Amino acid sequence: MREEFRPYLQRIDAQIPEMRDAVLQLANINSGSFNPDGVRGVAKQLLPRFAALGARAEWIDVAPFASTGDDGRRVERPVGPALRLRLRPEAPLRVFLGGHLDTVYGADHPFQTAVQDGEDTLHGPGVADLKGGLLVMWSALAALESSPWRERIGWEVLLNPDEEIGSTGSAPLLRTAAGRNHLGLIYEPSFPDGALASARKGSGNFDIVVHGRPAHAGRDPEAGRNALRAAADAMAAIDALNGRRPGVTFNVGYVHGGGALNVVPDRCVFKFNVRTAAPEDASWVQEQIDAVIDSHRREGIRFERHGGFTRPPKPVDPRLQRLIDHIGDCGRQLGTPLAFRATGGCCDGNNLAAYGLPNVDNLGVVGRDIHSDAERMRISSLGERARISALLLLRLASGDLTWN
Repeated sequence: MREEFRPYLQRIDAQIPEMRDAVLQLANINSGSFNPDGVRGVAKQLLPRFAALGARAEWIDVAPFASTGDDGRRVERPVGPALRLRLRPEAPLRVFLGGHLDTVYGADHPFQTAVQDGEDTLHGPGVADLKGGLLVMWSALAALESSPWRERIGWEVLLNPDEEIGSTGSAPLLRTAAGRNHLGLIYEPSFPDGALASARKGSGNFDIVVHGRPAHAGRDPEAGRNALRAAADAMAAIDALNGRRPGVTFNVGYVHGGGALNVVPDRCVFKFNVRTAAPEDASWVQEQIDAVIDSHRREGIRFERHGGFTRPPKPVDPRLQRLIDHIGDCGRQLGTPLAFRATGGCCDGNNLAAYGLPNVDNLGVVGRDIHSDAERMRISSLGERARISALLLLRLASGDLTWN
């Protein structure tokens, strides 16, 4: 590593205690996806950090989240605003940095408190996914902005409010950002062993409303059409699609229907997730779902389908491989070898890649047990991961690395 980079990286080490405290502060603000005030509160805590670097801030309202309620009707739920910060948008090399403000823990979830749990561990909602990553991102940019090469890179940060529910509202912001930047760095947590993601599967969420016909279960059962039975048959057929196409999986994860036991149930809602390995899988999945519905439709039974694919697959193309190689080399120079491996998980990196922006998307802290009340992160990874991103930015800005 060039010695001239060392002073800017050493600044990061001095920031670790303050970053640890900031993560605790952010994680103790509930920012479940459907808590707009909490999501805004997290962004407001972060805004002064990025503003001090000279970035221009913009609050952006995003569309509400639409879903199917248990009564079969479509409902919309508001989400918090996005915060976009930009600096030097006219620079020759433009880098997008992204992270989400929301967590999977709603305001009524019992897991609400973040604490230090051991010498090198924080335990709390969102400490790894993704509030620790937000501090890693800021620290790397602060190192760049303290350097004499900063003018050669323009950067755009998007803190979005709805990643945990598919980023449907912030998708237009991701698309716009992908069109005006050259590469992307996203701060989802790394794998527990410190490895980073390469290829990712795509994901789609589907809601099926099955309409039947009510009737008295004792006096006139033959007049009814049992929506629960029709839904059960359809769910079994969807589950049977597993193994039919390489890399494609179906998971029926939610069902609601029925009521009084002496009434033939006239409505059932079930929901399922699909993971895909290749872009062409989506059309096959759509065809199979339509075929299931068609084969189970009968007199008095009607199916209503909602949803679709929100995360396209993210393959490793030559541009992504080049970025992987650059980041891997930065890790080696810092004495932190990085492994990259494919995963079935997905995130905003999928969408950005589909919009044309090569990106590595789990450059945040080293964490484990995310999406559970055991969620933890390694405190020392705040500095470790910030140095990797900072070195990448310094090398790109100085010309030590190139990006065409």
